[in-house]
Amino acid sequence: MTKASDLRAKSPDELKDMLLGLRKEQFNLRFQRATGQLESTNRIRAVRRDIARIKTLLGAEKRAGGKSAGGAAAAGA
Repeated sequence: MTKASDLRAKSPDELKDMLLGLRKEQFNLRFQRATGQLESTNRIRAVRRDIARIKTLLGAEKRAGGKSAGGAAAAGA
């Protein structure tokens, strides 16, 4: 599970790359679950939450007008 503070330090391009990788992993985990090969069911939940964290940071950055996601999130807290 990735911490939000670690994600805030990344650039939007890095976050988008991470998001793509997590979505691929989510697909593979769903496929494994459907075929009965999944051993760690809690990984599905962790991946879903990591995806949500990244999407939240990307959305906060977009709303802030392209400023850093860390600054926008810290100002709202």
